[in-house]
Amino acid sequence: MAARIASAARVRDQGEPVQPGELAQYIHEHIPLSKAMGVSVVAVEDDAITLQAPLEPNLNHRQTVFGGSASALAILASWSLLHVRLHGQGIADRLVIQRNSMEYQYPILGQFTARSMLERPEAWRQFTTMLARRGKARITVLAVLEHTGRVAGRFSGQFVAVGNGGKS
Repeated sequence: MAARIASAARVRDQGEPVQPGELAQYIHEHIPLSKAMGVSVVAVEDDAITLQAPLEPNLNHRQTVFGGSASALAILASWSLLHVRLHGQGIADRLVIQRNSMEYQYPILGQFTARSMLERPEAWRQFTTMLARRGKARITVLAVLEHTGRVAGRFSGQFVAVGNGGKS
């Protein structure tokens, strides 16, 4: 499957986008929590990934979304953005989150989404250059949680990519 997502990402550079179903299958296979949460991929764009999760498997004791589930969806959307972009450029990597902050603005009462984007899109080139030169690089990704079209939370996370020394 990794080869399939990497190959789909390479085609993306030639005008063909990674299909949401391919990304969903990849994250469900490699990050089992995503499947337990009922995560689906809404959109895969050059500069953003949007994931969605239902209320039921993510409930807390107050019948709203558990804060850990909301944070996990934001992290997963952010990780997915970097993963798809790196593989789209043929860069093999190990990608982990180093630190993050999450601000919750109101309780989420139903299905919710997380849309990720780079904090500074212009930093992408420096990030990939540093990864190629030093084998390690950091970049900050933002995500917005929404429920019924309203912003319910904001996420900021710093991710570290460690190169595997080759192309994917």
